This record gives sequence, C-alpha cells and structure tokens, in this order.
Amino acid sequence: MFQPFALFVGLRYSRTRRSSRFVSFISASSIIGIALGVMALILGLSAMNGFERELRQRVLAVIPHAEVELVSGGFSDWPSAIQILKKQPGITAVAPLISLNGMLEAGGKMKAAQLRAVLPAEEKQISQAGDYMTGDGLDALHPGENGVIIGQQIAKKLGVKIGDSVTMQVPDKDAQSAFAAPMQRQFTVVGLLKLGGQLDGLLGYIHLQDAQSMLGWKDEVQGLSIEVNDVLSAHTIAYQAANQLPYRMYLRSWMTSQGYLYQDIQMVRTVMYVVLLMVVAVACFNIVSTLVMAVNEKRGDIAILKTMGAGNWQIRVVFMTQGMVNGFIGAGSGAVLGCLLAQYLANIIHGFETLIGYQFLNPEIYFIDFLPSELHTIDVVIVTTAAILMSLLATLYPAWRASQLLPARELGR
Repeated sequence: MFQPFALFVGLRYSRTRRSSRFVSFISASSIIGIALGVMALILGLSAMNGFERELRQRVLAVIPHAEVELVSGGFSDWPSAIQILKKQPGITAVAPLISLNGMLEAGGKMKAAQLRAVLPAEEKQISQAGDYMTGDGLDALHPGENGVIIGQQIAKKLGVKIGDSVTMQVPDKDAQSAFAAPMQRQFTVVGLLKLGGQLDGLLGYIHLQDAQSMLGWKDEVQGLSIEVNDVLSAHTIAYQAANQLPYRMYLRSWMTSQGYLYQDIQMVRTVMYVVLLMVVAVACFNIVSTLVMAVNEKRGDIAILKTMGAGNWQIRVVFMTQGMVNGFIGAGSGAVLGCLLAQYLANIIHGFETLIGYQFLNPEIYFIDFLPSELHTIDVVIVTTAAILMSLLATLYPAWRASQLLPARELGR
C-alpha cells in the first residue's frame, strides 16, 4: 500500500517551488507556527520543572516535612517521643523544636519573623538549611551565646549585618493581661540565610537552649520536626506516627504552608499543556489550507498518476507526505530551539532583568527570586510527538480529497 514511489513523489512535491506565493506563505506560516508553539511549550514545561525542583531543593530542604506541636506549653520527655516516632514507618529523622513568632528590632526598624530554636546536630538530619547559610551555618549557634541566624531579606530590612545586635520580642503567653509587655531578648547576628526567596524575609534560627532560657523552660520543647521518605504523603505519614504519642498535639505538614505552591505548579503545567497544544493544533491545521491549494494545483498530475496505475492510498500517501514534511520541520526546529533556550533560560531572563532594571519575581512575594529551568527529555518527546501527530491528522482530509479526483473528468477539461 505504501510504495516507495508515493513517498518519493510526496517529497518531490514538498521541494517544488509553488506557483502561488500565497500558498508558499501559508506553508511557511504553518511551519513557523508549529515551531513557535513547540518551542514555547518546551520552555514553559522546563520552567515548571525548574519551579518544582526549587520547591523540593530549597523550600523543602529548609522547612520540615511535618511538625507535631504540643497543644499548650512544652514537654520534657521529648527524647523518648523521638525514639517512638523514629520507629514508625516512613519516618526518616526527627528533631526537637521551639518556634517563636515575634518581632525583630534594630535601630528603630522592626520586622516580623519566625525564629526556629533548634539543636544544630539534630537539625542537620532533617534540614539542609545550613547549605544556604553564610559561614559555619548552623554550627555558628552555641548555647548561652544568644546567637541568631536570620534571612538576608530580614537583615536588609533591619539594616544589620553579621556581628550586629537585634532584639527579639515575643508575646508572653503566661501573662494574665492581654496588654502585658512582650518578652525581650537581645541576640547577635552570627549568620545569614540566603535562599533567594520569600523565606529569606521570614525565617531565623537560634539555639534551642537560648529559647528555653528566654521562655523560662528547663529542658522542655514545644514540638518535634519530622522528615519522611515520601514528601507527597508527609501529612498522612506524620498523622499515623503522631497517633502513637501519648500527648495531645497539633499536626502541620509542608502541604499546609507550602502545598499551594506545588498545586499551583501542577495546575499551571496542565493549563499550559492544553493552551499551547491548541496553539500548535491551530498552526498544524494551516497544513490543511496548504494541501487543499496544492491539490487544486496538482489536479492534472493526480489524474496522470491514476491513469498510470496509482491507487487511492498511494495518492493519499503522496499528499500526506507533503504535509508531514511541514510538520516534521516545524516540530523538529521548535524542539531544537526549545531545548537550546531552556538550557540558558535562567541566564537569558536574568540578563533581560538587568537590561530593563526590573525583577520579575519579587522575593518578598515568591518563594524564589529567579526563573529556574530544568529540561526533561520526556517532555520534549511528548510535545514533539504530539505536534507530528496533529500534523498527520491535518493531512488526512486533503489527502482523501485528492484520492477522490476522477482522471477522466480532469483530463477531459
């Protein structure tokens, strides 16, 4: 059914200069449209992959996968609670935690912050925050020295640097009056957290013993940070594990605080697939116009081929081949351009931001301050294949119409 001569004729027609410039324009526009659509879709998917990677490597590397917190006050039997949790399936690491929400003040400037009081050695087991800190990272925190590591956005807002002092003010939960003065403690900045995003303007770290001293606790902690082996099931795993503890506790997971980011990324990925594939489909269906005009131009040639013994399927293959050339060229060139640009997308956007003096991703709003990119081969294969298949579908009607021409009627004109 698919004889070589049909492919040869189809390829020959695709290389022949068309008599109508309008047909040539429609043909070129279909190729350009397919290429731009494929390129845009690959770039968009690469950006979404990059955001997902940064969410996992930056945000989830710093914030715990899950936290359990006592309903009120603190508890001192936390070492045994850690041992209970570590024995539960899906739990890979557990560390003690005290979370202080309050205001940092320096030089008359104030900034809301969340200080995480941790034991550096245990915190390293569940967090890679130290990798994004200056100097010695979490090891810069020593008990009794009132050292604090704050996000670089906090430091910028307060106008402080390493070695400067800041005052932490937190509500006194034990106070009888709602208008009681907050508890205050002066800390020395011993490091900066440089994640490059929203968390830089929120998070800070102090030593666990300094927080216990500030709260008047002896050896109590507020809760436990948990790392799991499946981040997408963090809430379920932590819930089942926390049920084994003999305490009334609140449970939070990263899905509570940052889960909307992951859901937004997946939603944008889906919408992007649908919208840009529709753009590619529109470009592909320009092939219909091109082939219909080509069939009208080649009516006499079709009649001659049929009188020489060419069957209907062979005529269809001729014009399907001619149309598929546009699809292959457009999808191929779009894939190549998309892959090349995706490799340097972050640098291109950074250069453009520098040129116009405007930052697209504000670190006070978004969880990162740059546009990431990560190219996945499977995305390139899926997008390119989809474009080629849509090109094939676009050739079916014109090819079928060409095969229905009657030689006697065409040659008798």
